[in-house]
Amino acid sequence: MFAKAYEMASRFTLPVIVSNRFYDETITSGLGSFIIINKEGWILTVAHLFRSKIKSENDLSEIRKFNEDKEKIINDPSLMDLQKKKKIKKLEESSIKQKWITNNSIWWGADDFRIEKFEINKELDLATGQIKNFDPGRVTGYPVFRDPGTLKHGTSLCKLGFPFHKVESTFDAVKNSFILAPNVLPIPRFPLDGIFTRTIESGKTKDGRFDIRLIETSSPGLMGQSGGPVFDVDGNVWAIQSRTMHISLGFEPSIKKQGKDVTENQFLNIGLGVHVQCILQFLDSLKIEYAISGKV
Repeated sequence: MFAKAYEMASRFTLPVIVSNRFYDETITSGLGSFIIINKEGWILTVAHLFRSKIKSENDLSEIRKFNEDKEKIINDPSLMDLQKKKKIKKLEESSIKQKWITNNSIWWGADDFRIEKFEINKELDLATGQIKNFDPGRVTGYPVFRDPGTLKHGTSLCKLGFPFHKVESTFDAVKNSFILAPNVLPIPRFPLDGIFTRTIESGKTKDGRFDIRLIETSSPGLMGQSGGPVFDVDGNVWAIQSRTMHISLGFEPSIKKQGKDVTENQFLNIGLGVHVQCILQFLDSLKIEYAISGKV
C-alpha cells in the first residue's frame, strides 16, 4: 500500500545522530530523523533532539565553576596535600553525579551538511534550520504537506525513520570530534503503518501564536523515528513524529513468574505527531517555502 509513498518519502527523510561525551568520559549516541523541506536546504525535525545540545551549553558554566573551585583548593596554602585530595575527591564525586556533557555533536545525514543556526519551539516540539551551501541536486524530491482541512480520521498513514540500528562512536580529543564506528553507515530506514485515530488538542503556545495540535496514530512511533514524516498513501506529509504514549487497556491478567502470581498491566502504544497545521504555522512564521496539496 505504501510502496510508492515510501519511495517518495525516502528521498527527503534522512537520519540525524546525536552524540554526547560526558564529564566522566562516557559516550552515548542516538538516532532520530529529519526531513529536507525545499531546494534552499531548510530542514524540519523535533525540538527534543536538541535537549542534550541545550544541556551541554548550560553545563559549560557549571564546569567552569567546578574548575575554579578545584583550582582554589589546589592553591589554598592553608591545606595539607591529604586535605586537598579529600576536598577535590568530594568535589568530583558531587560533580560527576550531574552527568555534565562536555562535548555534543549533531550529525545531519552527511558529513558536509552543516547547520549553524536553528529556530526551536519546545511547545510545538518543532525545530528548523538551513543547511549551509546546500546543493539541491543532492535531494531528488521534497515533501508535499497535506492541506490541514482535508484530514480524515481512519485514514491509513505511515511513519518513516531509523529505528533498530545501533550507533556507537568514540571521541578524538586531539581533533575535538566524534568518530562513528565503521559499521554505523549506511543507516536503514524502517516504515510502520497505522491509522489516524484522533486529533489531540492542547490549546495554544504561551505567546498565543501557534495552535498545539497532535495527530494520534494506532501504532507507536519507534525510537529513531522522532522527527520523521507521517504520510499518506500519496506521500503527502500529515505530521512529524514526536513521541509515543502508552494508554492503559484496563486489563490486568495474572501470570506465574518463578512460582509467584504477578499482575501484568496491558497497554496500547500509540504514536503522536505534530499536526500539519502546526507545522505550516511554524514555517509561515519564518517565511520558509513549502509545497502543499489538498488531494483527497
